[in-house]
Amino acid sequence: MASYSSHNLRNIAFAGHGQTGKTTLCESLLSTSGKTDKPGSVGNGTSVFDFEPEEQKRHVSLNVAVNFCEWNKHRINLIDTPGDVNFSLEMKYGLRVADAAVVLVDAISGVEFQTENVWMFAEELSLPRIIFVNKMDKERADFIKALGSITTTFGRKASPCYLPIGAQDALRGVIDLIGMKALLYDDAKEKFKREDIPADLMDEAKKFREILLEDVAERDEFLMEKYLEQGDLSEEEIKNGLRKGILSGDIIPATCGSALNGIGVAALLDMIVEYLPSPVDRGAAKGKKPGSDEVMERTPDEATPFSSIVFKTITDPYAGKLTLFRVYSGTLTSDSPFYNASRKITERLGNIFYLEGKNQKPAEKLIPGDIGAVAKLKETATGDTLCNEKAPIILDIVKLPHAVVSYAVEPKSKGDEEKIISSLNRLRDEDPTLQLYRNDETRETIIAGVGQVHLDVTIEKLKRKFGVEMNLRHPKVPYKETIKGKTTIQGKYKKQSGGRGQYGDTWLDIEPLPRGEGFKFEDKIVGGVIPKSYIPAVEKGIVEAMEEGIIAGYPVVDVKVSLIDGSYHAVDSSEMAFKIAGSMGFKKGFQQCQPTLLEPIVIINIEIPDEYMGDVIGDLNSRRGRILGMDKIGRNQVIRGQVALAEILDYAPIITSITSGRGTFSYEISHYEEVPSHLQEKIISESKKKE
Repeated sequence: MASYSSHNLRNIAFAGHGQTGKTTLCESLLSTSGKTDKPGSVGNGTSVFDFEPEEQKRHVSLNVAVNFCEWNKHRINLIDTPGDVNFSLEMKYGLRVADAAVVLVDAISGVEFQTENVWMFAEELSLPRIIFVNKMDKERADFIKALGSITTTFGRKASPCYLPIGAQDALRGVIDLIGMKALLYDDAKEKFKREDIPADLMDEAKKFREILLEDVAERDEFLMEKYLEQGDLSEEEIKNGLRKGILSGDIIPATCGSALNGIGVAALLDMIVEYLPSPVDRGAAKGKKPGSDEVMERTPDEATPFSSIVFKTITDPYAGKLTLFRVYSGTLTSDSPFYNASRKITERLGNIFYLEGKNQKPAEKLIPGDIGAVAKLKETATGDTLCNEKAPIILDIVKLPHAVVSYAVEPKSKGDEEKIISSLNRLRDEDPTLQLYRNDETRETIIAGVGQVHLDVTIEKLKRKFGVEMNLRHPKVPYKETIKGKTTIQGKYKKQSGGRGQYGDTWLDIEPLPRGEGFKFEDKIVGGVIPKSYIPAVEKGIVEAMEEGIIAGYPVVDVKVSLIDGSYHAVDSSEMAFKIAGSMGFKKGFQQCQPTLLEPIVIINIEIPDEYMGDVIGDLNSRRGRILGMDKIGRNQVIRGQVALAEILDYAPIITSITSGRGTFSYEISHYEEVPSHLQEKIISESKKKE
C-alpha cells in the first residue's frame, strides 16, 4: 500500500535548453534527499537518468526518465526531460504528466531557444513553474541578468525567493528572502548550515525581499492592505500568498545555485514541497467520451474510476516492452485487467512498478498522481489512455511534431529488408515521431524524423537493439513526365522467325490533358480493323510504358491516347503483339509531343522569431520559393510559402543554422509544376547515367 496520499505527491518536470544541467540537478536532488549516496554523473556515464547507451555516448538526455525521492514527508516524482529540439516530444510528454515544472536557465547564457519551447508548452498546460538559475559557480554567472532574460523573452517578471551568496568560484550558498537567513554550504561535510545573512549582503537582501513582498501582496487584497499599513508580512503570510500566486500562475518564483555542487538544491526541495501543487491541487483531468466530442472529467480521487495515460514506451528485444504511465484517477493493483480506450482493447497487467531510472521497484498499489510502469503489454502504445472499461475516457494527448527529415533506407546486407522494417516498427512503439513508409512512386522505403540527430540516434538503436545496419541516402524526388504537344504515330510490331510470327499494327493520337487529369484511353476503332479482343492489350502496353517513363524513367501523367486505326494478321496477331505495338507507338510518339518533366511543389510553413525574417525569406527565394503570406503566432512569425520539394530535401539543418535552432517548419505536397528547362537537362542526364 502507498505510504502517502495524493496530497503529499509532487510530480515535477525538469525542463529547459540542452546543457542547462537538468539531469545533474535531478541527480543532486536524489543525493540531497538521501535517496542516493552521491550524485551520478552525466559526464562519466553514471547518471541513473541517462541510462541508454546513446545518451551516455553523447552526454545528453534523449529520453524522458523518472525517479523519485522523499523530502519533508512528501514523495517527489522527478521527471527529467531532454533539452534537444530533436526530442521535443519526450519533453512535452514529461510536462504533460507533470503537475508543475522546474525550468532551468543558464546563469551565463540566460534564456535559450529550447527554453522558449518549454515555456510555451507549459503555458498551454497552465503548469505552475519555478525558475532555477543554474551554474552560478561558473565564470561570468549573473543571476540578475539571467532573470532579466526571462522578462525580455516572456514578458513575465520572475520573483526571486533566494539570492546567491557569492558567484563563480566564490559561490558559498543562498539567501532565503522569506526567512531572511543565509544557507551556507559546508564543502567538507557536504551540508548546509543556517546562519545570519552576511552584513555586506544585507542591503541587497532587503531590497529583493521588498520586491518579493510587493509581488505577493499585489495578488491578495488582504495582504496588500496589511502590507501598505505595516510595511511587512509574516513569514506564514508570505508563504501562503506565494503558494496561492504560484498555483494560479500569477507568480513565477526564482531560485538559484549549482546543481553540480549541490548548492541551492535543498532550498529547491523546500520550494517544491511548500509551493508546487499536488495532483489534488491540479484538479480533474479532462478527456473525451470515446467516439464523441463529449468532454469528461476524472477527479484525482481513489474512489473514482481508474484512468491513466501512457507517456513512454521502452522496447527491448529480450525483455519486451516496458510501458510507463501516470495515474489520474482511481487505483491500480497488480494483475488487474484494464481497458485501453484508445485502441478499444482489454489487456491484463502483470506486476506494477515504480520507476528508478532504468530500474523498477515493485508496487502493490498505484494511486492518483503515481507514475508507474508495467512490462509486456502487447498492443498498448505511447499516448494511449488506460482506464476502467465500465467508465471509459480518452485523455488529451500531446500533438506529434512534424517529421521534416527523410531518407531512403538501404540494407547493408542483402536480405535484411524485412528485418529492417520489423525492427523499425518496434522502435515506433517507443518513438511515435518516427515514420516509416513505402513510396510507391520512387519504389523506396522512407524513414522520416524530426531532425538529423533524431535519425542518427534511431540508426544507433537499431544496431544495438536488433543488430540491424543500414545506409541512408536522400530520397528520390517523385518527378513525373508529361507532354505539351500532340501527334499521330504508328506503332507496329512485326516478327517472323519460322513458324508462327508476331504481328500488331496500331495508329495512335497522343495529346496532353489538363494538369491532374491522369490518363485517358479512347477506343476509336471502326470497321473491325483491329479485333475488340486485342484493344485492351494495346492500352496495357501504353500503361506499362507510362509507368516506366520515357525521357528520364519517371511515371507519365496527364496524357490522352486514342487508338484510331491499325491492322492485324489472322494467324500472326496476338495480345502480346498488340501490347508491344501499343508500347512502341506510345514511346516513339511521346518524344514528338514536346515532353517535359513535372516536379512536386509543397506548401511550407516556417515558424521563426521576428529577427530572422529577412534571412529566411531570402533563403527561400534562392530556392525558387514564393511567399504566400505571413501570420503572427505568439512571439513568432509564420511564413507561408510554396517551394519545389527538390529544394528543401536538406532544409532542416539549413533552417537550424539560419535561426540558431529557433526555427521550425512543416510542409505538405500541394501540386505539380513544370521543371525549369535548365534543371530538366540535368535531371534527364543524371537519369541516363544511372541507367
